[in-house]
Amino acid sequence: MLLIIVPVIALTLIFARRYRADNKDAVYDPDWHHSTQLEVVIWTAPLLIIIALGAITWLATHTLDPYRPLTRIDGEQALPADAKHLDIQVVALDWKWLFFYPELGIASVNELAAPVDVPVSFKITSATVMNSFFIPALAGQVYAMAGMQTQLHAVINEEGVYNGFSANYSGSGFSRMNFAFHGMSQEGFDQWVAKVKREGKNLDRAAFMWLEKPSEQAPVQYFATVENGLYDAVLNMCVAPGKMCMSEMHHIDAMGGAGTESHENRERLQYDNHRAEHGDEASGATFPASGRPPRSGDVQPEGMKPDAVAPEANQPQSEPDAHQGHGVPGSPDTPAPAQLNDKPN
Repeated sequence: MLLIIVPVIALTLIFARRYRADNKDAVYDPDWHHSTQLEVVIWTAPLLIIIALGAITWLATHTLDPYRPLTRIDGEQALPADAKHLDIQVVALDWKWLFFYPELGIASVNELAAPVDVPVSFKITSATVMNSFFIPALAGQVYAMAGMQTQLHAVINEEGVYNGFSANYSGSGFSRMNFAFHGMSQEGFDQWVAKVKREGKNLDRAAFMWLEKPSEQAPVQYFATVENGLYDAVLNMCVAPGKMCMSEMHHIDAMGGAGTESHENRERLQYDNHRAEHGDEASGATFPASGRPPRSGDVQPEGMKPDAVAPEANQPQSEPDAHQGHGVPGSPDTPAPAQLNDKPN
């Protein structure tokens, strides 16, 4: 910015002094209209600035790409070619976080740990709605989406306990979907791993289906053993028995489809209603996949003032509102017809 401000201010003062009214030595040329040298100066300066800013933006943007493997431990130390990475698989649940350590065979809920100055490779997905994995002290937020896998490469340089949380609204438990990230020495991390193996339980498919039930302010949990292939089953949306894995579906599509026999896979491809079938779905105004009607009027939606504060605000209107919608053709004063999803009388 100073490259623009300083020359402009300096030239303003120079021109004001040189071409003042009482300076008879200044050249007066009212017919002057063009100078190639002046045009070059005028356009070269901003062009060089734009090129410089564009180059910096390009390099910085690609350097901060979360999918890009790290090349440095910190601002002064390059990453050794033989440096060992720590792999962590992240699963967003309602409303908690599940972390797999595939190389160590352990997992944890709402607690994450990594040794300092060790590159961490995150693979992130969701077993529910779209979410966002965010540890401000570590790196930028990265989305977690069901049936998809995103990545993040990061490293923590100082020991400490850092806040991690969900950065994308995902329901009533969103604001309490927090976890602690522990940056530890290698010795401290080894002790943490030993603690998980000593105190943890077994995490198989049945335990995962119990764990994924919606819950708020879930306590920290440890799992000393993890069923082989569980994360891949979560990613492919086929943890529940009888469900078709997305990888299998992709293979069928790549082979041209299943033809007339594809109707046999219909039940195996219904991913959205397995919670509703067991009564474990997250709270919501409606749940179309469950086949149930909308909530009845005895349940007050979130955000509405309590009846004790403003009972009149929560009463149904007896007369149609002027802004309620268009009436039946030919009857401009009548309310709009009942919606198809209204609860039958």
